[in-house]
Amino acid sequence: MMAVKKPAPKTTTASKPKPKAPPKKSKRSFGEKVKWFFIKLLLWFFGVSIASVVLFKYIPVPFTPLMVIRAIENKTGGKEVYFDHDWEPIDKISMNLQKAVIASEDGTFLSHNGFDFKALQKAYKSNERGRRIRGGSTISQQTAKNVFLWQGKSYFRKGLEAYFTVLIEVIWGKKRIMEVYLNSIEMGDGVYGAYAATEHWYRRDASSLTPMQAAGIAAILPNPRKFKATGSSSYINRRKERIVREMRAVGKINYDGK
Repeated sequence: MMAVKKPAPKTTTASKPKPKAPPKKSKRSFGEKVKWFFIKLLLWFFGVSIASVVLFKYIPVPFTPLMVIRAIENKTGGKEVYFDHDWEPIDKISMNLQKAVIASEDGTFLSHNGFDFKALQKAYKSNERGRRIRGGSTISQQTAKNVFLWQGKSYFRKGLEAYFTVLIEVIWGKKRIMEVYLNSIEMGDGVYGAYAATEHWYRRDASSLTPMQAAGIAAILPNPRKFKATGSSSYINRRKERIVREMRAVGKINYDGK
């Protein structure tokens, strides 16, 4: 007798599992996408900028944007691309040169927090009258500009300069700022830093500058590609004499206290 197979029970539609609907993707408007893009961009900028400042607190600055710009200018202008830059620890840089740049560029360097508002106000008023004078930038501001930014006078660049000035004042401190400044500043055509400058202008070591020799380097800083520290014009010679007098007023340099 053959066994009769029972038909399989029919599955009702109620017993079938319903497929899950895919999760709805949240649609952002164009404005929200732009907003989040700029937020991410700002976060990246803050992260990279702070990391760069921390890094250069401990290692020498190999080159600056100005060095690259000058090399490109000379190359495109058909001139010889001359570049001389060697890092020298601040303990091996003449104290006379440290005093000379303070006397020449930033008399309140040891006491301000990155900005000399009196000098800025004086520069602003003089510029309003159409007078051409040295800007009110401090050594801290010049260092921030030299190491992290480009040359220019736009408000955007000035804002970035102020931001980096605050960072290096907080993270580096005065001694490191002076060390980086004296190793990165342009001190002649293709000459950067105290070591290269003393070799270029005086054929001697950066630690052995006399007050007048240090004043000679500081005197040309407004335009080091135009002026000469040796065989100087009467204008630069007058600046040298004034800087030497003001160096005496600087007194002993103490980077740790104000």
